[in-house]
Amino acid sequence: MVTNASMFGRSGVHEFVLIRASAIVLALYSLFIVGYALFAPELTFDVWKGLFSSLAMKIFTFLALIGLLVHCWIGMWQVLTDYVKSAALRALLQFLINLTAVGYVAAGLFILWGVK
Repeated sequence: MVTNASMFGRSGVHEFVLIRASAIVLALYSLFIVGYALFAPELTFDVWKGLFSSLAMKIFTFLALIGLLVHCWIGMWQVLTDYVKSAALRALLQFLINLTAVGYVAAGLFILWGVK
C-alpha cells in the first residue's frame, strides 16, 4: 500500500516541506521573470538569449524545473488521492501526469542546455 507520494515510507512532513520549498523556488523564479519582462528596456531574442546564457540563470531555471516536477508530483498525488476513489484510474492518472511532468523537465533541460 502506498502511504505517501514518494513511496519511500516517509511521513507527510517530508512531502509538506518539499511542496513548500518547491513553491518558494517557483514563486521566486516567476517574480524574477515577470520583473525582468517589466523592467527590461526591450525584449528581443538576443536579450532573452543573453539572459539564459549565463550559468546563474541556467542553474536558477534548472532549480525551477525540478521544483515544478516535485510540486506537480506531490500535489497531484494529494489531489488524486482525495478525489479519485478508483485505484486503477488513480494509478493511470498519476502515471500519465508524472510522465508528462518528467517530459516537461526533460524538454526544458534540452532547451536550456542546448542539447541537440
